[in-house]
Amino acid sequence: MKFELQYTDSKTNARAGLITTDHGTIQTPIFMPVGTLGSVKGVHLHELKDDVKAQIILGNTYHLYLRPGTDVIEAAGGLHKFNGFDRPMLTDSGGFQVFSLAGIRKLREEGAEFRSHIDGSKHFFSPERVIDIERSIGADIMMAFDECPPGTSDYEYSRKSLALTERWLDRCVKRFKETEPKYGYSQCLFPIVQGCTYKDLRTKAAENVASKEMDGNAIGGLAVGEPTEVMYEMIEVVNAILPKDKPRYLMGVGTPINILEGIERGVDMFDCVMPTRNGRNAQIFTSHGIINLRNKKWEMDFSPLDEDGTSYVDKTYLRAYVHHLFKAQELLAMQIASIHNLTFYLWLVGQARQHIIEGDFAVWKTKMVAELGRRL
Repeated sequence: MKFELQYTDSKTNARAGLITTDHGTIQTPIFMPVGTLGSVKGVHLHELKDDVKAQIILGNTYHLYLRPGTDVIEAAGGLHKFNGFDRPMLTDSGGFQVFSLAGIRKLREEGAEFRSHIDGSKHFFSPERVIDIERSIGADIMMAFDECPPGTSDYEYSRKSLALTERWLDRCVKRFKETEPKYGYSQCLFPIVQGCTYKDLRTKAAENVASKEMDGNAIGGLAVGEPTEVMYEMIEVVNAILPKDKPRYLMGVGTPINILEGIERGVDMFDCVMPTRNGRNAQIFTSHGIINLRNKKWEMDFSPLDEDGTSYVDKTYLRAYVHHLFKAQELLAMQIASIHNLTFYLWLVGQARQHIIEGDFAVWKTKMVAELGRRL
């Protein structure tokens, strides 16, 4: 993987760059649709590529390991062959999913023991096992296995958690370097900065991650219960340390405003389930604010979903019609809203990139944040 830093904003830390992988190039800043089980929920492959214009998507190690299983994925020739997406992909390591299974998992030095949320069967993830699974899945970008502490964790728990994550990272890097890709193209590994909401822990973590000299770096453990302003502060602390010549990935964040604030602070890559999850629940994001399409106020609104939108669904479907679909519990409603939201997110980061290049990002971002926060 190669990263070229192409433009920097003169008034903020916003950047525009180009990531090159064996499956294609990615213009940054970028939003990555979440395809947990190898599919982005409710979105056909041709829509994902041609309409949403996704440059890279995610798969999840934990979920793909449980089903369909690495034996099926390997037999298919890797996840790219299995799901037909021939552009870059990234796999989360499953650390966040293990975090979310707090009631049915046990952490120890060797790794994480957990029970499947599907059938209760017992499984074990060590750092080495996770790297092996990610090799089998075959994503272009692999994430290191970590523990993601809750945003409200006390200092002592966060300190011990970070120490464990750092020891696991050493083992991930070692396993990554002693194994090879399985499908004839290269893979890279991103370490993850943890440390909860504590500046000294985040500083220590970022310095350790930077010292590994991997192809890119990630910031994890944010948007997990801490105040938004604290999240922004932690991003600033970490990005002051992470190398500027490598991409920075803020994991699992977030709202359109969160993304613009992250870009302003020097983040290059984002992912979140919000566009599709909220879309399935009738909430759509537009360039002028947020709409809940179940509300009666849209019953007689015959305007497009987003009057300034770029998606074919914006041009084709009226607010009143999609409101009707949601009220009638038609599956098409969830599909339309998901495609719209994903297209909007990709449009937003594309606009951010353009304004970084043009040199007026700060002015544009201030105006957009004021619009995006409105409830229509």
